[in-house]
Amino acid sequence: MPNTGGPGQLVPLRLMSPVTFSFHKFTSSRETVMRVCDGMSALVLMIGPEHTLRQAARLMADRKVGAAIVHDVDGQGYGILTERDVLMSVAAGQNPDLELAGDHITRDVVFADPEWSLDEAAAAMLRGGFRHLIVCERGGVAGVLLRDVVRSWSSQRSVV
Repeated sequence: MPNTGGPGQLVPLRLMSPVTFSFHKFTSSRETVMRVCDGMSALVLMIGPEHTLRQAARLMADRKVGAAIVHDVDGQGYGILTERDVLMSVAAGQNPDLELAGDHITRDVVFADPEWSLDEAAAAMLRGGFRHLIVCERGGVAGVLLRDVVRSWSSQRSVV
């Protein structure tokens, strides 16, 4: 069942242990495959498309996150607004008090399954050239996987 938290809320989407990154697990001299659910953040900022860019930026800054999932309940589904989207709008001279989040989101989003391997997630992020991967489960958002997590995992793997 999708989360029903209100717009602008930082919402725990499922109960999980705190995210700690010990990316190498070995059993019987074989490496266990790390899954998206092992590295994703289960706390996600969800906003509506009617939020202004200033409101969205303030919510992201307050919660120390670099992106917000924008849920358009009237039919467009999920999109993502990143700090880069806000920056590009301001750099173009647009007024963040008048510009709406829904007009600046990426709608062509790639969604990951929590059971994807981190290798699959890394490949999708590399192909798409993006830094945030929305993780969906049972029709709702389950979390967000950051490229930095995938990079950290990859660099730890190459050391071993």
